[in-house]
Amino acid sequence: MTAPPYVPLSDIDRVLVVVAHPDDVDFGAAGTIATFTEAGLQVTYCLITDGDAGGFDDAVDRTEIPVIRQREQRAAAAAVGVSDLVFLGYPDGRLTVTHELRRDLSRVVRQVRPDRVLTSSPERNYRRIGASHPDHLAAGEAALCAVYPDARNSYAHPELLAVEGLAPWKVREVWQLASPHPNHYVDITDVAERKIAALKCHVSQTPEMDVAEFVRTTFAAQARTAGLPEGRLAEAFHIFGTA
Repeated sequence: MTAPPYVPLSDIDRVLVVVAHPDDVDFGAAGTIATFTEAGLQVTYCLITDGDAGGFDDAVDRTEIPVIRQREQRAAAAAVGVSDLVFLGYPDGRLTVTHELRRDLSRVVRQVRPDRVLTSSPERNYRRIGASHPDHLAAGEAALCAVYPDARNSYAHPELLAVEGLAPWKVREVWQLASPHPNHYVDITDVAERKIAALKCHVSQTPEMDVAEFVRTTFAAQARTAGLPEGRLAEAFHIFGTA
C-alpha cells in the first residue's frame, strides 16, 4: 500500500534514521531498514539520547547503561546491515525540542545528506500509547524542524556553514514511525528473521520478552490492516514529501 509522494527505492541513495533511544528503530522499522540495505541504500542511525533510563536489572551499575545500550544498538544495526551510527548523548527521559537539539540534528542532516529521513511521529498515537513516549514525540518534532526549515536554510544555525563548512541540504521525504495516520506499509515477511535478530540484541531491554512472538503477532496485525495476504508481516509509516 503506497501513497504519494513515495519516492521509489531506485531514486534514493541515502537514508537517515533519527530516533530518541537505542532500540526505537528496531521495534518500529528494523525490517524496513533491512529492505533498504538489501537494495543498496546507505543508512545512518542517529540516536539522540544515551538510553540511561532504560533497563530492568537493578544489579547493573546505572552509569554503565549508556555503554551497554550503545553496544546493543551497534549489534542490532549490524543485524540489518547498518554500520554508520551517530550517538548524540542527550539524557534519556528528559528530551525537549531545544535550539541546541535542532542545531545538532541539522548538523547530522548536512553531514549525511539523506534523501529520506525516517523518524518518530510527533503526534501522540492513542491506539498505541506505548509508542508515544515523550522522548519519541520530541525526537520526531526536532527531526522535522531540522528537515524543515533548519537544515536547508543557510541562515539557520549559521555556524554550521561558517565554522564547520556544512552546506545546506534539502531532504526529499520523511517517513514517520508510530503515526496515528499511516499511509504506507512495507512487507517485511522475507526479512523478519533479521528484525528478530536485531531486537534480540537489546538484551537489557527485553529480558522477559518473546521477541519472535512479538514480531509475528504485532506485524501480522499491521499486515492485515494493509490488506496483505494471511501470513505476511508489515511495518507501518506515514510518508510525506518536503517540497
